[in-house]
Amino acid sequence: MDKPYFRQLFEPQLKEPILVEGLTGLGNVGLIAAGHLIESTDAKVFAELYAPYFQDYVIVNKDGTCRPPRYQFHAAKTEKNHYIILTGDSQPSLEDTLAHYDLCDEILNFAEKYGSKFIVTMGGVVTSKPGNEVYIAATSEKLAQKHLDKGTQIYGEGRIIGATGLLLGLAKRREWKGICLLGATTGFGAERGVALSLFKVLTKILEANEKSLETEGKH
Repeated sequence: MDKPYFRQLFEPQLKEPILVEGLTGLGNVGLIAAGHLIESTDAKVFAELYAPYFQDYVIVNKDGTCRPPRYQFHAAKTEKNHYIILTGDSQPSLEDTLAHYDLCDEILNFAEKYGSKFIVTMGGVVTSKPGNEVYIAATSEKLAQKHLDKGTQIYGEGRIIGATGLLLGLAKRREWKGICLLGATTGFGAERGVALSLFKVLTKILEANEKSLETEGKH
């Protein structure tokens, strides 16, 4: 395997799905929150992404069989929205910048085939004394301000590392709209409580906005 490739399991019928990313990272906050969304929407895996950029190990299942690391794309429909939910086992090394850009472009190209124009990325941010705060960044100031009443605070300075940040930035260059939700974490171990707080905020945002999620509103 010398380049990323997709394995299609079935072809979902989706209309302008919201792309929601939750990959491994600080406290696995995004990954755990994405798991809650998958469970609540009864999302089904419809495609897998394999790439030579993932770390050099295999995942061993309970029955002793193994497989390489992968990203999975889950399809879901609710009364208000359609979703593509991205989860995965690994991310490329932080030093491998080209791998991050390549994978993020592959993901956005794939989602665009289904009409995606809005993205939500999720992750953790290290704070000295985390108290279940959820921070927000967005592709525009108006879009960030719009969701402050859902329990978020502006993430005003700093960087968002890995796919959680890069997907949002590259999506903006494609003229998508989108937000990033960051749960305050110590960065040690799986932060399930933080992920649950983030998921509750995500649910408020998604349920309140319906198909008008992409509308920035007037302020």
